[in-house]
Amino acid sequence: MTPSEPSPFDVVEASRRVWLGRWSEDAASGMAAYTAILRSHQLLREQVDVVMRRHDLTFVRHQVLAWLATDPEPSLTLSWISRTLRMPPATLTNVVDHLEAKGLVRRQTHPTDGRTTLAVITEAGRRLEAEVTAELNAEVYERIPLGDVERAELTALLRELRSRAQEFDPERSAEVIAGLDGRADGGTDGA
Repeated sequence: MTPSEPSPFDVVEASRRVWLGRWSEDAASGMAAYTAILRSHQLLREQVDVVMRRHDLTFVRHQVLAWLATDPEPSLTLSWISRTLRMPPATLTNVVDHLEAKGLVRRQTHPTDGRTTLAVITEAGRRLEAEVTAELNAEVYERIPLGDVERAELTALLRELRSRAQEFDPERSAEVIAGLDGRADGGTDGA
């Protein structure tokens, strides 16, 4: 069976029932939730990777380009990118090195803080980001086989999971997101 062929049965539900026969309801439902998220991630990741391979990108490299391309300023500090994308500095350095070697970004010293480095998107980076994002929208995101209400419900449930697992600070989140909205309206410099 190839990854694109449907399985003859729901592996998650079968696993939940096997788990339930040996473990508690909490363990069985938790394992089923985890497995459903993981298998859904695999399905969607395969689709995203098809687009990324066409452009010699990875999803993480595209994320960096997308943040740079959508910010009103053409640059962001490396520390801001690292925090926002939850990426270790060494990994971000590797990502920026690759993007810089391809002429998609360049490094620049911050104009008012010589200790801070900026990643600056180039015109080639903007063009590639726009092309890849358009393909992701058309081939993956717009085709997720759920309606708008279902997508919103799923996103809300996963947000709650992430919040309770302390992936982000829910009390500060609204404030920070409002700040991002302000940047889109011509606010801060991405520091």
